[in-house]
Amino acid sequence: MKSFKETGFADRMNTAGSARKAMVERVLARPGPNDPAFLERQAARQAVQAARDVRAAERKAAREAAEAAEKEARRLAAIAAEEERVARAAEEARLAAEESVRAAALEAERKAARDARYAARKARQR
Repeated sequence: MKSFKETGFADRMNTAGSARKAMVERVLARPGPNDPAFLERQAARQAVQAARDVRAAERKAAREAAEAAEKEARRLAAIAAEEERVARAAEEARLAAEESVRAAALEAERKAARDARYAARKARQR
């Protein structure tokens, strides 16, 4: 087993300096904005972003179309419900009118029968 190597101040400074040099070399070795690989990656990113924007626009258009269709369906359902309510009210009015005609006819019949009885009673008294 190796023993612990005691490093001095100069050794530590040399190690830190070589680490700084390696870091600077790594930064300088990176391709610049005019590098073809960089331009290719940037174009690919822009293509991906454009595709995302297109998909987002399609989703938005589909969502708006669905909302418009749902709104139209609700409007048509409300119109149908109103028509049904009006038809029901008309049917109830028709039935009420028939009932009043029937009641009037029955009342006229009863009055005629009552008048006939009254006339018969008067005829018997004379």
